[in-house]
Amino acid sequence: MNDKHHRQELDPAASTSPKDETAAPPERAEQLRADSPDIAEVLNELISRVGGDPTTYDGRLVRELLVAGLKLIPDGRDTGDLKLMAAALKELRYAYRVFGQYPDRYKVTIFGSARTPPEHPDYKAAVDFGRMMAESDWMCITGAGDGIMKAGHEGPGVEASFGVAIRLPFETTANTIITGDQKLIHFRYFFTRKLMFLSQCDAVALFPGGFGTLDEAYETLTLVQTGKASMIPIVMLEGEGNAYWEQWQDFVEEKLLARGLISPEDEYLYYIASSPKDAVEHIKKFYRNYHSSRYVRDDLVIRLKRRIKDEDVDRLTDEFSSLIARGSIVQRGPYEVEDDHLDLPRLAFTHTRYNYGLVRRLIDRINDCDPA
Repeated sequence: MNDKHHRQELDPAASTSPKDETAAPPERAEQLRADSPDIAEVLNELISRVGGDPTTYDGRLVRELLVAGLKLIPDGRDTGDLKLMAAALKELRYAYRVFGQYPDRYKVTIFGSARTPPEHPDYKAAVDFGRMMAESDWMCITGAGDGIMKAGHEGPGVEASFGVAIRLPFETTANTIITGDQKLIHFRYFFTRKLMFLSQCDAVALFPGGFGTLDEAYETLTLVQTGKASMIPIVMLEGEGNAYWEQWQDFVEEKLLARGLISPEDEYLYYIASSPKDAVEHIKKFYRNYHSSRYVRDDLVIRLKRRIKDEDVDRLTDEFSSLIARGSIVQRGPYEVEDDHLDLPRLAFTHTRYNYGLVRRLIDRINDCDPA
């Protein structure tokens, strides 16, 4: 099965090994033993026996996983550490297998309070939003609880829903819509659950909520702001008559922006929608021509669905010159190192590696351009 997601890791690591391990003590001989050629030969044979190819990049990554596991033995990690790492890896593998059955469907992650009752305007807005996203052939991911999470399943229906549940003492079951569905995934750890929320979605919709929702909102914004997650549309919406995000915006401007704790362009990273329909249209516009992004060395490569006019490329170079370390924005085909979506045109430039809020704005400008 081809489970390659159409979104790309924005800045994939060339190696899974840490760049600097000086904070840890030097590895002893018994730890280095796991790196030895004879151990590598045994691991390569094991990889081959289960149908893998140890000479490929993916095969080498699997071998690195096995080597890291073997080094835990001479490391002397206690049972609790080993249980955590083993459980986290198993959770991630299972979750990727579930999501991997739907690689080509766009997905939106919906965050919001578990305490929102069905009669609340926010609940109705979440139902309407999820329904309209499903009508546009999107799937919805929620935390599988009640409140906004249940509304986010009620709108699209179970066929277009994923449940990403967390095991908590006071929340022992998923909501009645997603319970029993094969797309319901239970997690022990918040960090593995959060990884799936963001690594598998093509957009994030935020409804009013408490500590957990704000934590998810700020983590999403931080990852996109720092270039550690793919650029995606982040929309904030609520039911009629509420001012939750308006008041949050006041806090951002008065306590963060005014004090220089964020940059003005960071406000481009999110959009406060006036209605569920407005939020849906904003998300869909993000993918009007934009497809995905990645880095090739220091060059930011933006894949497009269609070429744009040369004069528009020149205009973008002038408007976003502060993002360009040298040279200009060029429209071109794939780089030699790229191996996917080779039929798509690209916009590429040497990026300064900061001001990701302006990168988000650049994508809006690209989507405003008519095809060549």
